[in-house]
Amino acid sequence: MSTTNKPIKTSSRPGRTLAILGLVLVAMVGLVFIQGSTIVRLGLDLRGGTSVTLQPRIAPGDEGKITSDAIDQAVSIIRQRVNSLGVAESEVAAQGSGTNRQIIISVPGDTGRRVVELVGQTAELRFRQVLASASGIPTASDAAATPAAGVSADVNAKFAALDCTKAENLQGTGADAPTDTLVACDRAGGTKYILAPAEVLGRQISKASAGLDTQAGSAWFVSLTFNNEGTSAFGALTSRVTSLPEPTNQVAIVLDGLVVSSPRINEAIPSGTAQITGSFTQLEAQDLANVLKYGALPLAFDRGEVQQVSPTLGADQLNAGLLAGALGLLLVVIFTLLYYRALGFVTVGSLAIAGLMLYLLFLLMGEWIGFTLTLAGIAGAIVAIGVTADSFIVYFERVRDEMREGRTLRTAAETGWVRARRTILVADFVSLIAAVLLYVFSVGGVRGFAFTLGLTTIIDLIIIFWFTKPALVLVSRSKFFNSGHTLSGFSPKSLGMSVAKEA
Repeated sequence: MSTTNKPIKTSSRPGRTLAILGLVLVAMVGLVFIQGSTIVRLGLDLRGGTSVTLQPRIAPGDEGKITSDAIDQAVSIIRQRVNSLGVAESEVAAQGSGTNRQIIISVPGDTGRRVVELVGQTAELRFRQVLASASGIPTASDAAATPAAGVSADVNAKFAALDCTKAENLQGTGADAPTDTLVACDRAGGTKYILAPAEVLGRQISKASAGLDTQAGSAWFVSLTFNNEGTSAFGALTSRVTSLPEPTNQVAIVLDGLVVSSPRINEAIPSGTAQITGSFTQLEAQDLANVLKYGALPLAFDRGEVQQVSPTLGADQLNAGLLAGALGLLLVVIFTLLYYRALGFVTVGSLAIAGLMLYLLFLLMGEWIGFTLTLAGIAGAIVAIGVTADSFIVYFERVRDEMREGRTLRTAAETGWVRARRTILVADFVSLIAAVLLYVFSVGGVRGFAFTLGLTTIIDLIIIFWFTKPALVLVSRSKFFNSGHTLSGFSPKSLGMSVAKEA
C-alpha cells in the first residue's frame, strides 16, 4: 500500500558535518607531523625480536611474598634496566593475577636475547668474608680436608661435595639469605668458597658505573659508591679482615649466588667506594653496572617461554597480513559497486576515510600509549572491514525500503537513517562489548586483536554518523540519483519497483 509522500523537515546540515570531520582529520595529520610519528610501530611478530616470560619462583613458605606490589616493583626495576641500555620500543608488562602473575619482556631487534637475559637477573649483590676456598673440582682429599673454623659440619660437607664443573651449580639463583653461611662457586667454576653471612648488601649501593683500567692491560671493572649505611658497613668489614690470615682476609663479591671476585683486603677502605674486577668485557661491565644501579629484584624469577622471531619472518608475516587486508577490502569494494552501482562510491569513500583515521590513530597512539601493531591486530582490522560494511548495508537497505514504500530518495535518506540508526548502534555496541571482554580476560596476542577490533568499531560509528549519512543526504539532492538512473543504485529495477518515483 502506498503512503502519502510527505517531506520531512530536518535540521540536517551534511555539509557542516563533513567539514567538521575534515577538520578533525586535518588536526590529526597535524599532530602526526608535530610529534614526528610517521611510522606505525610494529610488534615483535611483525618486525622480529625476542619475548620472554618470567615466572616468580615460589620457594616453600614464601608464597606470601608473591604480591602485586612485589611484581609491580620488579616491573619498574626491569623497565629501568631496559631503558638504561638504550633499547628503543621495548615492553615490560605484568599479566595474570595472584601467584600466577607473570612478567612479559619484549625486546625488538637482533640483540633482544642478550637484553632479556640481563634484565631477568635478580642482581642481588652481597659482600661476604671468605672463610674457606678450594678448587672447584672435587677431589678425594676434599672429604679429608680440615673443616673450616666456625662452620657447621653440614656446611663443610656441602662444601666438600660441591662440584663447580656442573652447569646447575653455575646458574646462580639469588635465593640465598644474607644471614646464612653460603657455599658457592665463582663464575668460571674454577674455585669454590665457604662464605660468611653478608655484611654489605646491594641496596646500600647508591651508584654504579663501568670503567676501563688502562694500566692493567685495558681491563674493565665496575665502580661502586655506597650510601652512608653501606660506607660504614664496608669500612668495618675491610678494617676487620685486613689482619686475618688467608683466605679469611678476602672479601667475596657475590652476585645472585655466584662469586664475581674475591679480592684480598690489604687495608681498610673507609671512603665508601669499591671496584668489582673479574675479567669483564666492556658489555659485561656495562650490563652489571646497569643492573646494580637500579637495585635487586624483590623476587627471584624462572625464565619461562622464550619466543624469537627473525626480522625476515616478521616482514613476511606483515606482508601476508597486509595482503589479506587488501584482498578483503577489494572484495567488499567490488561487491558494493556491483550491487549498489554509483551508491557504492559512498561506501568506498567511507572505507577510505575509516582507513585513514585508523592509520592516523595507530601513529598517534604509538607515541601516546606505546601502541604496537601485531599480526593479531591486523586480523582485528580485517574483521572490522566486515563490521563497517555491515553498517553501510543496513543504512542503504533501509533507505531503499523507504523508497519502495513511496518516499522520494531525499526523504528516504532521512527517515531511513532514523530507523537504521538503532540497528547500527546495537550491532556496534555488541561488537564493542565483545572486544572489551576479550581485552580484559585474555593475554598476549588476543588482546591486540581485541584492542584493534574495539578501536575500529568506534571508528565505524564515527564514520557512519559523520560521513556516510551526510554523504548520502548530499547525493540524494542530486538529479542523477533522484532520477532513478540505471547506474545510481536507486533505479526501479534495483528497487524491485515497476514505476520510478519522481523527486
